[in-house]
Amino acid sequence: MSALLTAEGLTKSYGGVRAADNVSFSLEPGEIVALIGPNGAGKTTCFKMLSGQIEPDSGHVFIGERETTGLPPRDIYRLGVGRTFQITETFASMTVRENVQVALLSHHRALHNFYSFAPRAYRAEAERILGFAGIADKAGRPGAELAYGDLKRLELAIALAGEPRLLLMDEPTAGMAPGERTVLMRLVVQLARERTMGVLFTEHDMDIVFEHAQRILVLDRGAIVAEGLPEEVRRNEHVRAIYLGGAAA
Repeated sequence: MSALLTAEGLTKSYGGVRAADNVSFSLEPGEIVALIGPNGAGKTTCFKMLSGQIEPDSGHVFIGERETTGLPPRDIYRLGVGRTFQITETFASMTVRENVQVALLSHHRALHNFYSFAPRAYRAEAERILGFAGIADKAGRPGAELAYGDLKRLELAIALAGEPRLLLMDEPTAGMAPGERTVLMRLVVQLARERTMGVLFTEHDMDIVFEHAQRILVLDRGAIVAEGLPEEVRRNEHVRAIYLGGAAA
């Protein structure tokens, strides 16, 4: 099976600080991989290079066999890459359903009809996706009224509207209660299996990481210092030193 995502030697510096240092890894279809490390390790920089928000100083990114290095985010999105953010990005004044309908308009290249679209545009499809995310019962509520855990589910639904084959999730459970975190990640795992969708996520909650990731990459000072199955990473002395040394997870 060919890799869904490949990073080759990604390097990015800001002044004298190397935020990413020769980062290389791959991710297979249907695989769930966690990218962890202390604050300032380079996780956000790596995510931004993968999604096209910033361009690496050197190195390459491939989605399947297509090189995406230097492509803008909209072109990478069109290749089947979804993204969620640490701080949720939704339309608070729109209903839950309308948030997903707008995402569907974008996916179907119909955003030119945004200001004239009727509430029925892609309504059934939006409700089906909200069902996957577990918030179909809140379809008619304004986004501003949602609890934070439901906002995270809505953001996932918006990402799913693009029918991604790769989902990049930046701290998907940040700000959620412990029980909500587990429920959301179980949902992500289920969707990844059903859709053979690759998932790369960053996360501060190590319980979530070790429970749900199939493989873990550990960044420290911009470089990958450990990689492997959860139990292998858990036993790694370098990783233990990073976290037990007082760095935030």
